[in-house]
Amino acid sequence: MERFGVKSAPSRNRSKTALYVTPQDRVTEFGSELHEDGGKLFCTSCNVVLNHVRKSAINDHLKSKTHTKRKAEFEEQNVRKKQRTLTASLQCNSTAQPEKSSVIQDFVKMCLEANIPLEKADHPSVRAFLSRYVKNGSSIPKSEQLRKAYLPDGHDNENQLINTEDR
Repeated sequence: MERFGVKSAPSRNRSKTALYVTPQDRVTEFGSELHEDGGKLFCTSCNVVLNHVRKSAINDHLKSKTHTKRKAEFEEQNVRKKQRTLTASLQCNSTAQPEKSSVIQDFVKMCLEANIPLEKADHPSVRAFLSRYVKNGSSIPKSEQLRKAYLPDGHDNENQLINTEDR
């Protein structure tokens, strides 16, 4: 048809979905009932993902018996927990990872410089002290893992220092 210059009639079966509505738009529209995280729309009291494109799906959920039941239970609780996406949770963990690694490396370096055997880190009182008073202190692994994962780096650095001093 296009070859002869005849154009087809526009389609009258257009979708009724709102194409340019974001989850944040639905949050502002419905208030504290919903929250957005990672481009997904969540029901705050039910902790389920909702389709943010169709307003009728959101309205149906908010009128459902399960939502009203969960909302009543949610309002009874003082603690308000919000569902998060996996990517948001992993971003939180990935920012703490370098800090955790530096704490462990500093701990190993301190033990080596003070001639403290790494086995002392396994003692229950040392564990209790680290977890109570040192930020990320509870993330320090047992002595066996300290030797396998963190000691070779320090050992290589010491060998390099000795080699440079000899020259």
